[in-house]
Amino acid sequence: MNTVDTIKQNRSFNNFDEANNISKRNTLYATILTFLTMIVEIVCGYYYNSMALLADGWHMSTHALALGLAFIAYVLSSKYANDFRFNFGTYKIEVLAGYTSAILLVLVALFMAFHSVERILSPVNIAYKEAIWIAIIGLVVNIICAWLLKDNHNHVDSHEHHHLEDINLKVAYIHVLTDALTSILAIIALVAGMFWGINWLDPFMGIVASILISIWAVSIIKQSGTILLDANMKDPVVQEVIDVINSLNQKVRIEDLHIFRVGKGKYGCIVSLSSEEFIDIGYIKKELSIHEELVYISVEIVNTDV
Repeated sequence: MNTVDTIKQNRSFNNFDEANNISKRNTLYATILTFLTMIVEIVCGYYYNSMALLADGWHMSTHALALGLAFIAYVLSSKYANDFRFNFGTYKIEVLAGYTSAILLVLVALFMAFHSVERILSPVNIAYKEAIWIAIIGLVVNIICAWLLKDNHNHVDSHEHHHLEDINLKVAYIHVLTDALTSILAIIALVAGMFWGINWLDPFMGIVASILISIWAVSIIKQSGTILLDANMKDPVVQEVIDVINSLNQKVRIEDLHIFRVGKGKYGCIVSLSSEEFIDIGYIKKELSIHEELVYISVEIVNTDV
């Protein structure tokens, strides 16, 4: 076996599993439903002069794009799961898709806020009855999509292993939830306008939705950005590694330590140690491997004489 084959064999972790396949399928279904509903809402929003409905339609358009990105991320992760060129697997393709989707959320929130303010300053007549029915249809579609994406959203006990969540699916799920929220606000605004003449509530709800969406988007950007930048040194697994090393021998000292994510609930560990006496690298790896989330372990030892 040549050197390249040996390296490939040692990279035993595969980031794509059956749960990912289910998520990929459900994400595709949600994308198709969202895209079709988006077309209906945008066309009807312009036709019936409803800012809340139009905002919901444009908001849904970014969700269709975001869900499409999520699906593509699953496809690429699966295709390149065992590609030698990816040092630590393809997990970050999914995280990158989530990060991009979150940025799209921010952009659509700004778009909604701008046009809502524009409608407050320049009111237009709204065909409330027709717009309400379209908004209800949009809400039903959102509920169906949320159900599709929720099944695999997170089945893991958050107290035990909160880091096992699928970031890509989580962002897709939040996209659908924010769209459902926008639909609900649109329905409230349209009903209030039709029965009580509160016309300003329609664009006002667009502003409220944009604020809530921005808050969620920033949260997602921080979470996915942390993974992309390998800012994982506050994760619980770090202390687990330190505890294992400290339990080995009082004369062993950690000189450098790097922990990084390579998958959902999977981490890589690179540790540099100094020791006053001989200690076997294989033994250290064996002790660290009791933590199943560590799927890649690299150990360097510098022996020092006293």
